[in-house]
Amino acid sequence: MTGGSIAVRRLSQQVRLISSSRPSMVSTFGTRLIGAPNTLEHRVFIEHNNSVVSSFHDVPLFADQSNGILNMIVEVPRWTNAKMEISKEEPFNPIKQDIKKGRLRFVRNCFPHHGYIWNYGAFPQTWEDPAALHPETKAKGDNDPLDVCEIGEQVGYVGQVKQVKVLGIMALLDEGETDWKVIVVDVHDPLASKLNDIEDVERHLPGLIRATNEWFRIYKIPDGKGENAFAFSGEAKNKKYATEIIHECNEAWRRLITGESPAKTPTYEISIRNLSNSNSPGFVARSDVTYANLPADSRQPPAPIDPSISKWFYISSVQV
Repeated sequence: MTGGSIAVRRLSQQVRLISSSRPSMVSTFGTRLIGAPNTLEHRVFIEHNNSVVSSFHDVPLFADQSNGILNMIVEVPRWTNAKMEISKEEPFNPIKQDIKKGRLRFVRNCFPHHGYIWNYGAFPQTWEDPAALHPETKAKGDNDPLDVCEIGEQVGYVGQVKQVKVLGIMALLDEGETDWKVIVVDVHDPLASKLNDIEDVERHLPGLIRATNEWFRIYKIPDGKGENAFAFSGEAKNKKYATEIIHECNEAWRRLITGESPAKTPTYEISIRNLSNSNSPGFVARSDVTYANLPADSRQPPAPIDPSISKWFYISSVQV
């Protein structure tokens, strides 16, 4: 058995232990939309069997444990600019648009890239522990679920739960924190059978890893910040390494959801309210007032976006 297979089996066993006390979530997931996109009020809840679940804590990490197929939650569809993300602080963790200085956050277009160049999202039931210093990156976690870049050909939608397989990982150092970026592909993509590890990405999708490195290094420059840096000199690590990081972040989440790691500190407060982890101090019944009073679907057409969001930014310092 290869090292990658051992890592996948190890992670699968860990998730099976966590999941053994609750029913399987094999049915189709859906979304409950609140308000209009591009507004402060907009929220996207994940639903299972037409009932809201926590995108952070209830959606299983694994879709198919025996085959190493994982669930990812799409936060930002490819080619879009709105910086959507799972809200760690709000009950049941809806997806909302990030806010900076009271204004909705949009990622700028750094030529030749337009918006995000993959379907960008997160793995549920993972957490980059801000108290844990990674021995190789020499930086602590960024206090978020593990970030995912899905490189298939189909454009996703906010709140979509995609089934993916892991190909590799990059270690962004974002403002002094370790911010892992897992490279995955939708298992239904036409190229999925040919993409099994990170070297296959360059073989079949030449230039994508290079573009991914560039995108993450420069995307904050139009907002007046400097280039981001990468650990490992920007190298994308392979599937085996990525699987070990996923295991570590899943284990960190387990400590968070069970109360071993604090959900509230002087610097952050995470909602661990959930419906499926009965050994968690955040476990609630569907009759709980915070759950029973969740808003009904009230989807509306998107609000207009400032035309300046479409502007190109030409970054002269780009060197890859």
